[in-house]
Amino acid sequence: MQDFTNPYAPQSNIDPLVNEISEARFFRNIYLWMCLGLIAAAQVSYSLSVTYRGDWLFFLNNHRYAPIAILGGLVVVLLLMNASLGSLPIYLSRFLFLIFAALLGVSVSLTTMFYPSGVVYKAFFCTVTLYGGMAAYGLLTKRSLRGWGTFLFMALIGLIVAAVVNFFMKSPMVDYVICWAGVLVFAGLTAYDHQKLRVIFDGGFADERQEARAVIMGATSLLLDFVNMFLFIVRILGNRR
Repeated sequence: MQDFTNPYAPQSNIDPLVNEISEARFFRNIYLWMCLGLIAAAQVSYSLSVTYRGDWLFFLNNHRYAPIAILGGLVVVLLLMNASLGSLPIYLSRFLFLIFAALLGVSVSLTTMFYPSGVVYKAFFCTVTLYGGMAAYGLLTKRSLRGWGTFLFMALIGLIVAAVVNFFMKSPMVDYVICWAGVLVFAGLTAYDHQKLRVIFDGGFADERQEARAVIMGATSLLLDFVNMFLFIVRILGNRR
């Protein structure tokens, strides 16, 4: 695989025009699946937080550990996708991705149901703008973003720890800082993941099945970046005083 420190090194024996067209197809497929996942997550979230809001609140009030179970389900499906992606048929990998997206929509509803629809829509458009800008930067910059990986991973761990601590402290100021830090972290991950996908493509694929699997995992990473950025922005806009 191509060195991440030099993501745009030319490949030998490959027509640059053919490679460019193939790269466009690779990212088109990733965005296609990402959008399908986003639509599935949005539909599930809307149904639970708007259409069936009363029933969903009643269920949550009577099952206090439901959010933990939802988070656990997300982690299990994600681990299953990573562990078995190389051995599963493509259609099963795609099915797991859609299951993951639906569970992600359930988790999103736990936040969006407590904010007015105007805040949610505004947060979505803000996310699209920021996400699009960082994605373009990750794809177009000639600067290697490999060094961002460790920093962003440690920042993400710090965010999780801070969120757990603040769950007991319940400090609005700390929560506000966490939200802004979360936006910055996932903005950085958006650029980093896009460049990483381009490096993966430059490394080549043994066959179309391997490329299809890379598409699914790429769509999963980008979907997670988008949704997490969106959730932090919702909380920032919704908690303004």
